[in-house]
Amino acid sequence: MTRPDPRQTAALSAALSRAVDLSALKARADATKTAPPAVGANTAAAAGPVSGFVIDVTEANFEAEVVERSLQIPVVVALVAGWSAQSKQLLATLEKLAAEGRGAWRLAVVDVEASPRVAQLFGVQAVPMVIAIAARQPVDAFNDVPPEDRARQWINSILDALRDRLPGIRAAEADAGPVEEQPEPEDERFTVAQDALEKGDFTAAEAGYQAILDAEPGNTDARDALAQVRFLARTQQTDPSVIVRADTSPDDIDAQMAAADLELAGQAVEKAFARLIAAVRRSSGADRDKARTHLVSLFDLFAADDPRVAKARRDLASALF
Repeated sequence: MTRPDPRQTAALSAALSRAVDLSALKARADATKTAPPAVGANTAAAAGPVSGFVIDVTEANFEAEVVERSLQIPVVVALVAGWSAQSKQLLATLEKLAAEGRGAWRLAVVDVEASPRVAQLFGVQAVPMVIAIAARQPVDAFNDVPPEDRARQWINSILDALRDRLPGIRAAEADAGPVEEQPEPEDERFTVAQDALEKGDFTAAEAGYQAILDAEPGNTDARDALAQVRFLARTQQTDPSVIVRADTSPDDIDAQMAAADLELAGQAVEKAFARLIAAVRRSSGADRDKARTHLVSLFDLFAADDPRVAKARRDLASALF
């Protein structure tokens, strides 16, 4: 995860330690309480909270919903914008995790355009930005869009660190009781795409998974499946003799990429990675970038914590720098 500037976090900590004097914001909010809510594409608060564990935060309720509530449970503040696709992707993940948490922490969503003074308090320079607040202090932050498993680990680490300090965490966990595993309903869209893949119809399978991604950009299952389908389709059309051509023509980048695909399909994972890293080392310009991009796309076929990928990433960094 990308961490914000520590100087920014320090300034925020100082502001929150003074209980965040938002008197000007409150006065402005009180003056408009009788007015109808503004309608706009970027006004997140207009839609209301997504669930009991997600609250839309504005200048009027910031102190109560973030600062004061953080004395009981961690509050994860997500600063987003309606025009940002990354904001939508991140919110989908955080809202799901907030529901899983069942009150052990709260997700506070701030539309930076609807609440610019709140955004100013956090020193927002780009969205999305996420800051965890506990006992009126920022405890951790990031400003990228991590996959769901990494976001879950991040939140769990915060809960583990604060469970003995914030009484609301244990209380919420006790009230919630054990989580009953519920089988997820089968998604017909995935079934159709999988059936096409099993029939060898890569075009239909790719179209099916792409349609899911178009509708849900944050759907990691569809993203991973699409990468697998494209890889399988590519290897099916590759002449096995390309490995010999690649071995005898080390400067042929297209041959190196095709050979790496076939080696990967044949479970020679380290060999495939090493081939492309070597191509990166001895090439330059567009060819070098082409080999690097192809290698990174192969990483996406594996779990993020696969040790072979971790080693290859280190070797790639060495080759590049």
